[in-house]
Amino acid sequence: MKEIKVLSVTSEIYPLIKTGGLADVAGALPAALASEGVRMRSLVPGYPAVISALTTATSIVRFADLFGGPARLLAGKSGDLDILALDAPHLYNRPGNPYLQRDGTDWPDNAQRFAALSFVAGWLGQGQVGRWRPDIVHAHDWQAALAPLYMKFGEKAHAKSVLTVHNLAFQGRFAAGLMQELQIPPSAFTVQGVEYYGDISFLKGGLQSADHITTVSPTYATEILSPAMGMGLDGVLNQRARDLSGILNGLDGVAWDTATDPYLPVRYKSNAVQNARRRNRQALQERLGLRPDPDAMVLGVISRLSEQKGLDLLLEILPQLLAENIQLALLGAGDAILQQGFARAAAAYPSAIGCAFNYDEPLAHLIQGGADAFLVPSRFEPCGLTQLAALRYGAVPIVSRVGGLADTIIDANPVALAAGVATGIQFGPTEAAPLMAAIRRAVTLWRDPKIWRKIQANGMATDVSWKRSAHLYAKLYADLINN
Repeated sequence: MKEIKVLSVTSEIYPLIKTGGLADVAGALPAALASEGVRMRSLVPGYPAVISALTTATSIVRFADLFGGPARLLAGKSGDLDILALDAPHLYNRPGNPYLQRDGTDWPDNAQRFAALSFVAGWLGQGQVGRWRPDIVHAHDWQAALAPLYMKFGEKAHAKSVLTVHNLAFQGRFAAGLMQELQIPPSAFTVQGVEYYGDISFLKGGLQSADHITTVSPTYATEILSPAMGMGLDGVLNQRARDLSGILNGLDGVAWDTATDPYLPVRYKSNAVQNARRRNRQALQERLGLRPDPDAMVLGVISRLSEQKGLDLLLEILPQLLAENIQLALLGAGDAILQQGFARAAAAYPSAIGCAFNYDEPLAHLIQGGADAFLVPSRFEPCGLTQLAALRYGAVPIVSRVGGLADTIIDANPVALAAGVATGIQFGPTEAAPLMAAIRRAVTLWRDPKIWRKIQANGMATDVSWKRSAHLYAKLYADLINN
């Protein structure tokens, strides 16, 4: 079988640069697809962390003026990742978050920064840069979404294009006056192109131009066709419905392995869970200052603090959690009002509520390896990765019945319990009362060790790897090439 060459275009990639799940997906896909006969190279912005991580770096093309300054495209390696880094210091050589300034506002030139990434991807897709020509250009989210448009409106593209929407809420909307500066052809400023209520929408341009569109779960692919979940783009998506599919994300089985995890005080395998998790639970309680109470269920949360993630609902029901003798171990940051609310609660009840408002990979692993249950109460969730880690680590997930959460968790209803297939708890609608009812249901099950251990065992036996999804991506690529 002929090797398929894919250019993955992404604004972040683990372990080089990460703010969320996009980085995990972009970092895991190349290795997952290798066994499917797919060779993937990843085009990423040349942030300082990316440039410094390249073990080798060869300049393959230079740009005298790429949206405001000189740039070059570097080909290099970082571990097993095959990287093309867009080294444009005027766009990417700055500290901190890839998207935000220190005060939490967007970098004022984000339009130029990510149009440049897409522009170079478009050149590569048209076979105009170097000798390596991809068969597929796979763009991720709004930051790379102009790549299919540059290909469509440029020279005849050598490659086919795929756009994956990781979160439809983020669309890359900018002033129409930037059209010329971003080298977007005037003919693309139409309803069938980038025009969106008089502005430019990077994501809309990609949705209109890509040969195929994917989202990161089948349920989310259906949800976004509705006005309620389509974020203003449901009309476009319905027009492209035949070219839209959902492929679940997988979990990096190397980074998330209970038997080898360097961040767990006690590592374990699926046949020796209870004692190890009990000791990890004690370490988690100690780390966050929670009282060592064996009768208190420890509820873990790892999330961006936002209303999308349903964390306002969790804040609302905290008094009820305390009344049920439930401890909370929370890791995350985000909306100032929510963060302040959880900080006040932790200060008032330090032995029952422990919070860390930062990015802490070791603590994330300790929560998964030590919490009794793991909560994901999102109002919408394209896929989610934390519930997959919870399954693998034996922290029983409690999730809202939306998107990828609905696709990956089997609710512990009476039928599923009787059949012995339950892996967690689902609830809906995403409101405070159903959320609290789901947590109470979890407490009842947790107090029955035999049932709880069966749910844990089912979760840990669930295949959350990339194997099936990688096969689906490889088939999609092959179908596009052969069509």
